[in-house]
Amino acid sequence: MLGLYIHIPFCVSKCNYCDFVSFSNRENLKTPYINALLKEAQIYKNKKPQTLYIGGGTPSLLSARQIEILLGGLAKTFGRIKNFKESTFECNPESLTEDKLKILKDYGISRLSIGAQVLNDKHLKAIGRAHTGRQFFKAYNLAAKYFNNINIDLIAGLPMQSLSDFKKSLKEAAKLEPKHFSIYGLQVEEGTKLFDSGFKADDNLERKMLEFTLEFLSANNYIHYEISNFAKKDFESLHNINYWQSGAYIGLGLAAASYLKGVRFQNINNVKKYIANINKGFSAIEFSEKLTGKAKEGEKIILALRMLRGANLSARAQKLFEADFKQLAARSLVYIKKNNARLSEEGLYTANEVFRCFVEPF
Repeated sequence: MLGLYIHIPFCVSKCNYCDFVSFSNRENLKTPYINALLKEAQIYKNKKPQTLYIGGGTPSLLSARQIEILLGGLAKTFGRIKNFKESTFECNPESLTEDKLKILKDYGISRLSIGAQVLNDKHLKAIGRAHTGRQFFKAYNLAAKYFNNINIDLIAGLPMQSLSDFKKSLKEAAKLEPKHFSIYGLQVEEGTKLFDSGFKADDNLERKMLEFTLEFLSANNYIHYEISNFAKKDFESLHNINYWQSGAYIGLGLAAASYLKGVRFQNINNVKKYIANINKGFSAIEFSEKLTGKAKEGEKIILALRMLRGANLSARAQKLFEADFKQLAARSLVYIKKNNARLSEEGLYTANEVFRCFVEPF
């Protein structure tokens, strides 16, 4: 399967935990950026992607007209969006309107992902979010009039967040009965406002939150199919599964990554340079690599281990990482049965430690 990712880097404000390529106060660049992105799309006009994911940043911050131009241009290049197996549009509560929802529905977008992160106003303010809990519920209920397939993003381990606070947010969100949850443990990355503030994540507390997530969502008929993702039956994210299965994908826009014919390449992350390069007919790519040998096998294992069903190992992979798998199995971090390796429950909470075994230097 071939995936298509579109990066929209614009935001109302930069969240305190965010290390994605995104920025605020660039209103004048939105239309030139969309036009450049659609020109970049022409490079791949003969490709036939089956999934579409429009992420960011905050795609819903685009105006209704800009969303219409974007979706119309993509449809002209890649075919009707209604024909994609799955098409996801990310949105934030403060910028989601009925006009925008109608356009998304009319063009055939089939799935929404709403960035709630937390439902407590005190915690929302602490991480620099632009919406309130009340705005989230209003936006969700409006979106549910048009879309059946909705994901809610939540974060565990936020500043000032207790275990009871997290449980309350998750339970309140679950009452909405979304088809999908993405629940991430907070990562404090260098270069973010949270990192600069000196905030240190409480790993033990965060783990308790994630353990409760697994117990609670499983009891409410959500399938835990990937480390951070839970879905009702038949509502798993096809686009993301393609990533974890080492499938091919095209990335359009600022800093977007692509993976085609075994080569990974990534666009520049300077928005003005990106627009200028595309408009002049130059390449926007600034980095590319092709992994081979043990590094390639290791990457495939890491991606596949994110899935609860695990990695089906080739004979070559088993030989290359035989000692690593024996050590991980002895520590009860992975289960191995015939040619399949999967994370144990303990491994789910220490996945990065597992993954390090499969990254250079080995």
